[in-house]
Amino acid sequence: MRRALRTLLSVGTFGAAFGLVEAAVVVYLRALYYPDGFTFPLKPVAPDHLAVEMFREAATIIMLLAVAVAAGGRGWERFGHFLTAFGVWDVFYYVWLFLFLRWPSSLLDVDVLFLLPVPWVGPVIAPVAVSLFMIWAGVVIVLRMETGRGFRPNLRSWLLAGAGVAALLFSWMRDLPAGLGRATPEPYLYPLLAAGLGLMVWGFLLACREPRRG
Repeated sequence: MRRALRTLLSVGTFGAAFGLVEAAVVVYLRALYYPDGFTFPLKPVAPDHLAVEMFREAATIIMLLAVAVAAGGRGWERFGHFLTAFGVWDVFYYVWLFLFLRWPSSLLDVDVLFLLPVPWVGPVIAPVAVSLFMIWAGVVIVLRMETGRGFRPNLRSWLLAGAGVAALLFSWMRDLPAGLGRATPEPYLYPLLAAGLGLMVWGFLLACREPRRG
């Protein structure tokens, strides 16, 4: 158990530090494109800068996966570390951004969340809520694997989690005009956020359910 907790602490520390690196990049980009403060509609970005940003985001996922693989010894344990690293990274990204820029002023402020395969747009509370779930789920998975209880998602778990992920992705990717800088964001569909999180939590709890004995 101590080994697992030490590893989780190391993974979380990496995530928090990596969040600072991510926030620093955004500080520079906003100084370049939004010297008077970030706002919608988005300003045009130079094609070479956009290409670099897309490669950087892909590299971010690769780095988080690499840390998870190095930290965990088994498949689900590695997945748990990935969830933990990703969640801590994303939450601390906004923590550092607030400390550097005093932004977001509210969890309801709208942001560009990701660029691949198309721009994602939504309020800050959406990725933060999902990331908190990821941290919780990641820690639970790692500790269950460490104590021999395992993590056993069945078909129902996968279907629920898949439906939840689909609902979340649709809520972020549906407002493509705002993501492409052609319009101000449409009102966010908070019911999709609630439904997506609820379905993922439901599927996760089913996967954690102890097998029936006898």
